[in-house]
Amino acid sequence: MDTSPEKFSTGRLTLLGEPPHSAVLREKPLRHCCFLRTQREAMTPLIMETLDDCLLDKVTLRRQQLSQTVEEVQKVIYHLTTEISNQDIRFQAIPYSSTYNGNIKVMAPSQFLVTVPVRGLAGYREAKEQRWRYYTLQGTRLACPLRNPEGLQQWLEVQQFTRSLWQWHKADVNIEGDIVPAKVLQVFRKLVENAIETCHLSGKVSMLTNSIAVRVAMGTSEGQVEIELAPEVEIPAWSKKAQWPRCLTRWPTPERVKCVKSFGFSLLAQSGYHWQLSFSRAEQVLLEQLDEDGGCRRRCFQALRQMKEDVWCPGKRPVLASYHLQTVLFWTCEKYPHPKDWREFGRGLLRLARKLHKCVSERFLRHFFVRSSNLLQHASAPELDAVAQRLALFLRDPQRCLP
Repeated sequence: MDTSPEKFSTGRLTLLGEPPHSAVLREKPLRHCCFLRTQREAMTPLIMETLDDCLLDKVTLRRQQLSQTVEEVQKVIYHLTTEISNQDIRFQAIPYSSTYNGNIKVMAPSQFLVTVPVRGLAGYREAKEQRWRYYTLQGTRLACPLRNPEGLQQWLEVQQFTRSLWQWHKADVNIEGDIVPAKVLQVFRKLVENAIETCHLSGKVSMLTNSIAVRVAMGTSEGQVEIELAPEVEIPAWSKKAQWPRCLTRWPTPERVKCVKSFGFSLLAQSGYHWQLSFSRAEQVLLEQLDEDGGCRRRCFQALRQMKEDVWCPGKRPVLASYHLQTVLFWTCEKYPHPKDWREFGRGLLRLARKLHKCVSERFLRHFFVRSSNLLQHASAPELDAVAQRLALFLRDPQRCLP
């Protein structure tokens, strides 16, 4: 990992942070070179200040638009999940909140993930052993294993819970003691379809059928959005797969680490065989208390996200989601843990952009808690390459790449 100090040029910032080479400049008298260098150093803060001002207005507008969209999504989700919970006790309703709703996550301006907590599974214990087990939806065991779970995936057995409702032992979700995500999603999809009809939302919400995950399209005042609804098993303990914090790291503080780990993790039903690990509540704690030392981390992150959505990776289904940028932010905060590292907006934004460019170029972004997982493993290589090129242009000349 590069730990060299960052260097700034005049209005042009290269990938390495060095000024562009120029034979003419090298032949100038030393006095003239010093004058140009002083001029460049004076211009760089002005350029980054212009960038900051430009993005600040866009960030404010984005927040206003998203706030309205989230409000509309939240109302619909409240009605749908209340009806679903009335039909099946295993799924909880998501209450309406006038402030922050931790169950609704913005992946992109038109993409949302809604986690629906399940009821009746308590007293979780880590499995003592892992074994191959794959089934058809009818319950027939497949003759040979398909693939090993990846870093953020695992199976889930009902016996891993000391207390469980009898409904989780039913054949509609359980095969040979395993709670199978595909079967849970099959039940849940039908409940969502029924709830849309019962709540008279057919003119506003429609089911999407292009994946095993439960997705709906919804019309809002800002346009159509796509929402994934994922059943969620909340685990009030830290996962053994998350070997965090790493040795000798200085961010966050030991007190904050203890607080973060107290929020545990979740298991999401998003695919056929494996449950997906999620640390969204722990990550939210890290985000909420980023700048207690008066730094500009959050402002840099907001600017990075705005540039991603407007310039580097626009579109309704971008290859990079806000979650990828959040992970880049966490890794950069760990590498630069001191308050002095986050006093200047320009330096902070460029650090994040360089880290993002490195990850996208190498198509490798480690999960912040589970290091064995590459968050870009299944992303489209051509799309990542296109994003890398746009990032490279920005790093060479930030002013010319303003949205």
